[in-house]
Amino acid sequence: MIFIYNIDKLSPTCYTAIDAVTKIMKSTRERILYTLLKHPRATVNDLAEAVGINPVSVRHHLANLQVEGLVSAEEERHGVGRPRLVYSLTEAGMERFPTRYLRLVTRLLSQLKETMPQKMVSELFTQIADDLAREYAEQMQGLSMEERLELVKDLLAEEGFTVEWEKTNDQYQIHEITCPYYQIGQDHPEVCTVDQTLISKMLAVPAEKVRCILSGDAHCTYVIQPNMEQTP
Repeated sequence: MIFIYNIDKLSPTCYTAIDAVTKIMKSTRERILYTLLKHPRATVNDLAEAVGINPVSVRHHLANLQVEGLVSAEEERHGVGRPRLVYSLTEAGMERFPTRYLRLVTRLLSQLKETMPQKMVSELFTQIADDLAREYAEQMQGLSMEERLELVKDLLAEEGFTVEWEKTNDQYQIHEITCPYYQIGQDHPEVCTVDQTLISKMLAVPAEKVRCILSGDAHCTYVIQPNMEQTP
């Protein structure tokens, strides 16, 4: 028998119960993730014991966490018999927990700028972008400008940017809606060289920055003016 409820007619008591169940599920997920942070390559039974729920429930949560890309599973040989599955956090799962990377990077950049000439610091950021662009050089071969823009969008997304682009008349605009370098850039604006150089290298045309979030704009915008040979 299947019951269908109209959620608009649920009583406050029902809402309270639903909220309570949702909170329990979220807290269980977080405990599973935290356990994997402390004890990578844990089995279902390990997690069930650590979190305090039955293995069936653990498997349900792990399946959802795998779909979300937060947890990975791997077969492991353990004595005689079938291999068992062990679970670990993915990179995305690791990033859910507080880190001190930002503080460390800021200190490293401050130290670099104190010990190296400014020109060398700028060249270092440019070299980072050059190396990254070189990895994608083969994929760029034979692509139209708009295909290149899509690839740039995907690459920047992997680096933590939220990017959109548009064509206006005879030029293109790339909008970086969010920037992973924002906090670092407040003290070290040279870091902006990385994405600007990367865009220029991958599109094979200069990228002119006309808006910058560090200057108070809502987002960063680059203007691309392709020459006739590169215009699709």
